[in-house]
Amino acid sequence: MKAPADTPTTIDEYIAGFPPEVRPLLEKVRAIIRAAAPDAVETIKYQIPTYVLNGNLVHFGGFKKHIGLYPGAEATTVFAQDLAAYKTSKGAIQFPIDAPIPTTLIRRIVKHRVKEARAKTGKK
Repeated sequence: MKAPADTPTTIDEYIAGFPPEVRPLLEKVRAIIRAAAPDAVETIKYQIPTYVLNGNLVHFGGFKKHIGLYPGAEATTVFAQDLAAYKTSKGAIQFPIDAPIPTTLIRRIVKHRVKEARAKTGKK
């Protein structure tokens, strides 16, 4: 990760800080999230890309050997069977950099989180 003095303020800056071979993976995860949650606001929180919709919706981040997705503990429980092939912990999922990004699974998780966020306000 970057030193605090180089902390990105936008997702574009965040992604630009990674090696060229990792950037397309981060852009792909970003595109999946944006398509599944078009009303969410992009920001940087906890020094990683974050999507906000009625509170934190989902975060993602790049690491040496994986792309992390952070949809929260409830989502990792709901999708536990689908996530069996991936390393997970409470609220976190690791997708190996050397494997295909599970586009459909990420989309389903984000849509689930959008449904949860909208339920908080009664919006559909």
